[in-house]
Amino acid sequence: MKKYLVSIALLGILAACGGGSGDKKSADSTASASSSSGGDISANPDYKAGLGVIKSSDCFTCHDIATKKIGPAYQDVANKYAGVDTAVDYLAKKVVAGGTGVWGQIPMAPHPALSLDSAKIAVKYVLLLKTSK
Repeated sequence: MKKYLVSIALLGILAACGGGSGDKKSADSTASASSSSGGDISANPDYKAGLGVIKSSDCFTCHDIATKKIGPAYQDVANKYAGVDTAVDYLAKKVVAGGTGVWGQIPMAPHPALSLDSAKIAVKYVLLLKTSK
């Protein structure tokens, strides 16, 4: 029975993450985003490039800037990995390959069509959204 429930959950996640429409409202609401130091980060080239990758992907189907959806909020990811030198490489590989266990048992679907370089650009954007000090 447990395997059946896990299979149903995985199918639901894959269906939700495969939508491709994303939540453009979430992306647009970050246009005047500020970093934890109070500065405007929307002029940062990593912010602009990463937001472009995320908007063209299905990322906002499962993630939001400040609110947990199927996956963690981007701000929570940024806060967790703040100051970790290997975060960009580690997280980019997780985006491309998928994974589970870090944020609970709901797996993140793999994104093999996304290049590792594009995933790194998206991750740099996410890491700019840090809110805690």
